[in-house]
Amino acid sequence: MADASYPDELLYHDQHDWARIEGDTAVFGITWYAQDSLGEVVFFDPPAVGTVVTKDESYAEVESVKAVSDVIAPLSGEIIEVNDSLADNPEQINDEPYDGGWMVKVRLSDPSESSALLDRGAYVATLS
Repeated sequence: MADASYPDELLYHDQHDWARIEGDTAVFGITWYAQDSLGEVVFFDPPAVGTVVTKDESYAEVESVKAVSDVIAPLSGEIIEVNDSLADNPEQINDEPYDGGWMVKVRLSDPSESSALLDRGAYVATLS
């Protein structure tokens, strides 16, 4: 499992999801805290490309040895890419939650929603 980390360049949702904004698109995943709480991830059930996701609503499921958990969209938009490597290697979510463990790429429908997300310091403060 990865060491605890929360990169400065990401924005965080209070439900332990992150977004890396790249122009009018964003990459989504779950935080180190989320994957650590889940334990060993054994399955990721992604949405299909073209699915429209809504901020604060579930868009996927992650199954671990402990539980099945919803993954919450930090922002709204349309799925334009899914990390297909997670089908065969779901442990990447544990090993590299911010790199190889990213889940989906989304074309944002309302980039201004990002103003409601937390920066690293604000997110880390919610964990204590």
